[in-house]
Amino acid sequence: MAVITPAEKTATETRQQRPRRSRRRPLVLNAVALAAGVGLWAVVAALGLVEDLPSPTAVAQKAGTMISDGTLASDTWASLRRVFIGYALGVVVAVPVGFLMGWYPTARALIEPYIQFFRTIPPLALIPLAVVLLGIGEVPKIAVIFLASFMACVVSSFQGVIDVDKTLINAARVLGAPDRTIFAKVVVPASTPFILVGMRIGLGASWATVVAAELIGAQEGLGYRMQKASTWFEMDTIFVSLITIGVLGLVMDRLLLLAERRLTGWQERR
Repeated sequence: MAVITPAEKTATETRQQRPRRSRRRPLVLNAVALAAGVGLWAVVAALGLVEDLPSPTAVAQKAGTMISDGTLASDTWASLRRVFIGYALGVVVAVPVGFLMGWYPTARALIEPYIQFFRTIPPLALIPLAVVLLGIGEVPKIAVIFLASFMACVVSSFQGVIDVDKTLINAARVLGAPDRTIFAKVVVPASTPFILVGMRIGLGASWATVVAAELIGAQEGLGYRMQKASTWFEMDTIFVSLITIGVLGLVMDRLLLLAERRLTGWQERR
């Protein structure tokens, strides 16, 4: 039976404690940054350095009022529903289109000009056109969110396919793997990091787009609430909506980041 010396035991315990410390340190730094930001906000509001800037306490009180009367919940659900539908549709369509463009040169030549053309047009610029063509209901709002997420994700998916190491593809072909197997076992895993980055970028674009889309023809939503509050100079309501959007976007981004770490665990990370 092997005897473990005190030095070996100490070294083992040190190795086990390192991952815990590495996971705990970013959380501590995040908390410090949050506290510093709120503190700076409170000082600026108290000194009146920015005109009409509400204090964190006033914003918290307004948030409590909006939560109690159900306004914040209904607005959050309306915006979240629009973002989720438009974003999900954009990703579902963008990934196969990006793969198609990256894998088949003919499809790339036919589709890429349209992608590059519409990619240079901001989705916000298409809101008036969408309202004229699709009305003022939910469809135009979801359509512009779809376009924003689609453009971000399709380019990253396409780039992921064409950046796959040709050595891996040639090695699989030498071993007798058909194109279907190469695509499923080599191309898809290698391009997954690119797709997930595009999804994160598309998520931010979707939230930016929904706020602008809700300024036209909406009866509920965080963007609509901010636009209505600006009419009456209700700065605390605007800040509540802004913070809600930021928190929702941050949570969704962290979920995508978690999925990225699970799906791309083979990648070396810093």
